[in-house]
Amino acid sequence: MSGDKTGDFEELLYPSPIRYHGNIYKPNNKMEDEKLNEKYVTDVHTKEIDLINRDPKHLNEDVVKIDFEEVIAEPEGTHSFDGVWKASFTVFTVSKYWCYRLLSGLFGIPLAIIWGIYFAVLTFIHIWAVMPCIKSYLIEIQCISRVYSICIHSFCDPFYEAVGKIFSGIRVSMQKEV
Repeated sequence: MSGDKTGDFEELLYPSPIRYHGNIYKPNNKMEDEKLNEKYVTDVHTKEIDLINRDPKHLNEDVVKIDFEEVIAEPEGTHSFDGVWKASFTVFTVSKYWCYRLLSGLFGIPLAIIWGIYFAVLTFIHIWAVMPCIKSYLIEIQCISRVYSICIHSFCDPFYEAVGKIFSGIRVSMQKEV
């Protein structure tokens, strides 16, 4: 085909050919106009992770953000030596930092595998078991809802119309006596 050129889109999984003479299905339209409406497929498994901001959705914003001042505090009138206070701060901060690194180094990858498997199974069950059951239930309940609707309209509607007509004849008038 003349006028074909493969697009240089690095972020695309499957780059689409660019036709400078318009689309073959819509020859009068330009490809540039279609770029605004097209959605390109990108592979979510090869995205880069952010090593600086490791909690971009703020999952652990107020849960595990614990500093020395939030755990250990000395009220007025009860102060330890300044050197002890500074050493306590340093020991707390460094031990918390290195214990977390050690535990995440030992258990991070195995737990990531376990959680990955868990969420894969959960997704699989949701896609292949839960949603088909829900769709099946909705299809089956639709038949029952039609029968129920016919029964309501056949029996309840005439009853409520009769009661409405009975009470429509009642007139209430209020007079203010002075």
